[in-house]
Amino acid sequence: MLSQVGLAKIRVPAVEGWFSIDESEPYLLGSKCTKCGTIYFPQEGTFCKNPRCRSETFEQVRLSNRGKIWSYTDAQYQPPPPYVAVDPFEPFAIVAVELIQEKLIVLGQVVRGVTVDDLRVGMEVELTIDTLYEDEDKVYLVWKFRPVNGPETLRR
Repeated sequence: MLSQVGLAKIRVPAVEGWFSIDESEPYLLGSKCTKCGTIYFPQEGTFCKNPRCRSETFEQVRLSNRGKIWSYTDAQYQPPPPYVAVDPFEPFAIVAVELIQEKLIVLGQVVRGVTVDDLRVGMEVELTIDTLYEDEDKVYLVWKFRPVNGPETLRR
């Protein structure tokens, strides 16, 4: 077995096909019905769920990387598998974000260090890429949200 000393681990999405891992310009990947224009996240590939549409064709679309908090809560308990928690488990905030362009509600964790006490409905947030967990060879990435003004400006 070759030693991994000095070699960078491969960075991969924890869920393939849901988001880009480009940290300079992260975005979620959705799909758009080619007939009625309904947008989905995660991507839809079977049939349009719009009751007025019978289309079965979709195109992949890049979704907004900014939005406003629609609702939020915190996870005070460790989620069940397949979630991989740090040991010991650290509570984290979860937000429902209405994406700016699509007006679609998307859920996601908030970056470490931002708690529910720092959040408010209507606050603007942006998508970022963060580590979910690592193994010997790979770093598994997920999307998270962070306040646009940054956590350092939240308690003013």
